[in-house]
Amino acid sequence: MHIFANPARFLSIARPLTPWLGWGGGLMVVAALISGLFVTPPDYLQGESVRIMYVHVPAAWLGMAGWTGIAVASLMQLIWRHPLASVAARAIAVPGALFAAICLISGSIWGRPTWGTWWEWDGRLTSMLVLFFLYLGYVALSSAGSERGANDRISAIFGVIGAINIPVIHYSVLWWRTLHQGQSITMKGSTIDGSILWPLPIATLGFSLLFGAVVLMRMRALLAEAKVEARLRRMSAE
Repeated sequence: MHIFANPARFLSIARPLTPWLGWGGGLMVVAALISGLFVTPPDYLQGESVRIMYVHVPAAWLGMAGWTGIAVASLMQLIWRHPLASVAARAIAVPGALFAAICLISGSIWGRPTWGTWWEWDGRLTSMLVLFFLYLGYVALSSAGSERGANDRISAIFGVIGAINIPVIHYSVLWWRTLHQGQSITMKGSTIDGSILWPLPIATLGFSLLFGAVVLMRMRALLAEAKVEARLRRMSAE
């Protein structure tokens, strides 16, 4: 990753890559949602409500993957002092929080007809809510560090410690008795029928590409902001 330590080199790759990720991801999401809404059959138990899966599952995946990215970037900041690590972590935080919120909202909408309740304090739902609050905390800490003009180590440490919640979310349905269904997709296969399942990987990949495009756009904006601030400081010192 040190090959991207030079902001100019990073920007030369990020600028042309952003629209490819954005348009490609957007087209895949549209195709997957149209297929999921109008082509796939309803589930024999959950009926039409199963179609929320095509938004809920990718949102859950990206909420968890986003914090994993923050933790990796925070480690690179703390150990190797990578110059773009803190920028990457800050860029991930807001879209990660957004997808965590979408996961909670879509899960609540899905749960109402399926479980008969909007919310249940079970392991999976509670740990996902904790992740959302961790995102909010990280955004606040990193913004405070940015205002101080410092390469804030506190937010980096927070990013690493918060990663403890990721395996808790993943294994919550195995560790505790819960309303939330168990793992439907594993390395051994899936319990979801193929006629319903096939748009899901397309939606997941599409949302992931959109997530990557947003992160690159935010990194470019943060680097431009830092460049302007550095220029203003030099002008004020003259």
